[in-house]
Amino acid sequence: MKISIITTTYNSERTLRDTIESVLVQTHKDIDYWIIDGGSTDSTLSIIEEYAPEFGERLHYISEHDHGIYDAMNKGIKRAKGDIVGILNSDDYFTSDDVLETVNKAMTDSSIDAVYADIHFIHPDHPDKVVRYYSSAMFSPFWLRFGFMPAHPSFYVRRSVYERHGLFATDYQIAADYDLMVRLLWKERLRTRYIKKDFVTMRTGGMSTKNLRNRILINSEDVRACRKYGMYTNRIMICFKYLYKIFEFKL
Repeated sequence: MKISIITTTYNSERTLRDTIESVLVQTHKDIDYWIIDGGSTDSTLSIIEEYAPEFGERLHYISEHDHGIYDAMNKGIKRAKGDIVGILNSDDYFTSDDVLETVNKAMTDSSIDAVYADIHFIHPDHPDKVVRYYSSAMFSPFWLRFGFMPAHPSFYVRRSVYERHGLFATDYQIAADYDLMVRLLWKERLRTRYIKKDFVTMRTGGMSTKNLRNRILINSEDVRACRKYGMYTNRIMICFKYLYKIFEFKL
């Protein structure tokens, strides 16, 4: 099956090579790779153009103004031609060369709508130092009300699901991925499968943990997403996820 990967970029010259190279070496070659750039002013576009010949016709990119990362992701999903769609951010990369092969093998089961797996976090300046391991093994839709969701960079879903149930909601600043998970996994009851494998290496320092304001904002948006789809929660319940995260850190 063809797998579409969406990478959004904006002035991503420092990390983008790792991202692109991790896609290039995947053993599953039937891919449709879209890089959606928000009008970078650094060497991001030059890096994309440098790698484009190695992908042949499998890599496509646009560079234009967007209305934030979720708008950019939606642009990529709308252009995707693959049977399956996943997101790989421009400061992340695949942990091994057989991630997409693993996704493809699992999704040959027509009873499955989506798969998810594990990820790990590294220090941005010390890539050999694992800071945190995020396992999705314990997830069930019940836990969404406590702020726990599958590792969203490991989430691969049939393109037809987006066509039926919609794209990322762009009225969130940080938590549109959480809104999507509640919508698909709680409201629409997608049939999913957990894969015990580390899919993605992420650098620490994302928007949701950037500062106290963003932590407060994401909790508020998480509560809004749950209530939007009929799942009761509150700010105290949503904060339970931080207790779980304590046990994920590597000291």
